[in-house]
Formats: sequence, C-alpha cells, structure tokens
Amino acid sequence: MRIARLLGTVLGTTLLTTTAVLTVPAQADTGVAARDGVTLDRPALRDSLDAVHEAGMYGVFSSVRDGREWWTGASGQADVATGRPVTPDMRQRVGSISKTFTAVGIMQQVERGRVRLDAPVGDYLPDLIPGERGREITVRMLLNHTSGIGDYVLSAFPSLAKGSADSLEAERFRSVRPAELVRTGLAAPATGRPGAVPGSYSNTNYVIAGLLLEKVTGQNADAYLTRQVIDRAGLRHTYLPRTPYIKGPHPRMYESWFGLLDPARDFSVYDMSWASTAGSVVSTTDDLNRFYRSLLGGKLVGKASLDEMTRTVPVSGVDYGLGIYSLELRGCGRFWGHDGAVFGAGTIALSSRDGKRQMALAQNLMKYQELDENGRPKPHPIDDAIAAYVVRALCPDTPASGIDHSRLTKSFRFDQLSH
Repeated sequence: MRIARLLGTVLGTTLLTTTAVLTVPAQADTGVAARDGVTLDRPALRDSLDAVHEAGMYGVFSSVRDGREWWTGASGQADVATGRPVTPDMRQRVGSISKTFTAVGIMQQVERGRVRLDAPVGDYLPDLIPGERGREITVRMLLNHTSGIGDYVLSAFPSLAKGSADSLEAERFRSVRPAELVRTGLAAPATGRPGAVPGSYSNTNYVIAGLLLEKVTGQNADAYLTRQVIDRAGLRHTYLPRTPYIKGPHPRMYESWFGLLDPARDFSVYDMSWASTAGSVVSTTDDLNRFYRSLLGGKLVGKASLDEMTRTVPVSGVDYGLGIYSLELRGCGRFWGHDGAVFGAGTIALSSRDGKRQMALAQNLMKYQELDENGRPKPHPIDDAIAAYVVRALCPDTPASGIDHSRLTKSFRFDQLSH
C-alpha cells in the first residue's frame, strides 16, 4: 500500500504543509517602524505571501520582525465555503512547536536541580519505563530524539497504514491519557540503540517529558507550562486546549491526506489529547516570535541551559538540539526554531540566535501533494512558494537565487506526518 510505505519513511518527523486555490489579495498590517532605516520590505513580503496562496494554499498568515520593526500579513481564505478571509492575528494549532515549550519546562527543572539531563529516565519514572530501557535512556535522549523509542502516531490512527483516512474522523473526539500514548510508543519497534546518532524523531519522547515534568513539579504539565513558560514569556494568545474547540479567531483547518480526503476535510474541531505535551499548543504567529525571542534572549532559561538546548545532533535530516533545531541558510546565517503539523494546520517559526530577525508562518491546508508510483510525495509549487517566502522574510539582503530552495523545502519536510 502506497500510504503505508510512505508512513514507514516519514512517520514521526516534523512537518509543515500547505495547499489551496483561490485569488484573495493579501491583507496586511503595515506595522510601525520604530527606528530610522526601515529594513523590512513590506511590499515584497506581501507579494511573497500572496504567492503562497496563489500557488494553491487556502490561507496563509505570518509575522516578521527585524529588531523593533515588524510586519504581519495574511492571504487567502480561512473558510473556503463562506469566503471568510484569513487574518494575521488568527490562532492556530502549532503542533510540534509545542516541543520547545516542553523542553523549556524541563530545562527550568534542570536549573532547579530537580532533573539531571544525563540521568536515566527510569530514576524519575520507574513504573512507566522499567528495566533496561529505563536505565539506558537519559532525559537528554528524550529531548534530542536519540532515545530509540518509536512513535505512537500510526498506532493511534491505524487506518492510515491501510490507505484510509477513516481513523482521522473516528478519533476526532477521543480523549486519551498520556501514559497510554507512551505505552503504545514503547511497544513500537525501537528505532535504534539509546544515544545512537543519527536520532529518530518520535513524539513519544515528549509525552514522556511531560509526565516527567509532572513528576518532579507535582503539577499538571499544562498548568506548569502555562504559568512558567507561556505567562513568563508574555504570550497573550497562547494556551494548551482543554476542549476540542479553539478559542478566539481561527481558520478552518483542512486536511487532504495526499488525496485520500477529496475535498479536503475540516479538522479545526479536534480533541488534541493525542498530541499531549508533544504537540497540542495553540498560538499566533506574533506570539511564537515573542516566545522564541524570550527564550533566545535568556528570559525563560539561563545561558547554560541555552547552551545545552542549542547543542545539536543529526535527527531525521535536521540538526536537532533539545526541543529546538537549527537551519543554515547559505549566505544569510543560522536560524533556530521548530515547525509543526497537525491535521489541517502547519506552522513554522524561525529566529536568528540573537532574536533580532524572526519569521513565523501558519497555513490551513495539509498533505496537498500527490504521491508518485513509489508512494512518495511529488514536489508541489506551494513548497517552493513557502521556501521563497521564508528566504524573503529572514534573508532580505540575499538574492533568492542564492538559496537552494529544494534543500530548504526538505529541511521543513512539507510532506511528512507529525505534530
């Protein structure tokens, strides 16, 4: 089965995807230049964002910062049935970007002496991960995906391996406990020996990290992350949902699943307990920029913790640290952040190491690509349009021809399953 072969290759890695066809012009808040010498080319950003929509994305919205200057824009439709336009301030499920939030919570406990990065996870959760695995897998291995623990996602949505998207609808309102997700992940085939590189991206790692956070703090993980990460970063529109519904203005979130869902189905109402502390955060593009600016600026954890977080190993094609990865844009520099995907929604946020230059982008159509005869996604014009926009936003002085868009697209893994 082509879908099953595809999942065997891409399951468990992060992604972000897009697609749609409409012709609504971009809407943008021009922002305010807070210093002399404007460095943000707002018309070019607007045109580049429009190009993503014109390539087929239903709706796309973004926030870009350069120091004190900022720009927000949106292009396309939040609801294809009514024509309601997408706006820059909309909330979005940000998927695996949640992992950075969870990693920050763990690093705060490292700073308090409650957690040791290189201690066996079995020291903290002996009943959850007993025996040899609990002794060999360290906290660091969870956070940088070198634990060798498999992903639970395919087992959570079993029809996907059979070439059917029925599980996506069947599980829409199912509530699942984190420990159940972990047991499923532990039962999956190991992806390698603990500590071996390259690592293999697994959402199970970050569900375990959330349970570890609860164990050492004595608090519910969502409550802790809200008070000690979200509130401390000054995020006004970011939260971990308690119901299947998103609070505040948001787009509908359309999933195509490589053509199995035609027309694409709206999954904006969904119980996100299946993602837990690996991928359930709701946020805005502006809040995501503020979050990474706060993190990289040392407001959430200290320098020693940041140094640990930005020590990378190869994981599923990217240089991955502790809940954050780096992306090198030739001739422009290195950027830090994460991307994420859930059914119908994709998001990416990247920042320069000093937090000066930032870009966050969200989209409301996923898995729009067709599959080739080997069950692999074919390149799509949307992929190139997103890559071009990212270059425009982060590297205004670098000619588009100076960036290898195909490599950039592969770094974002626009065609893969994850959250």
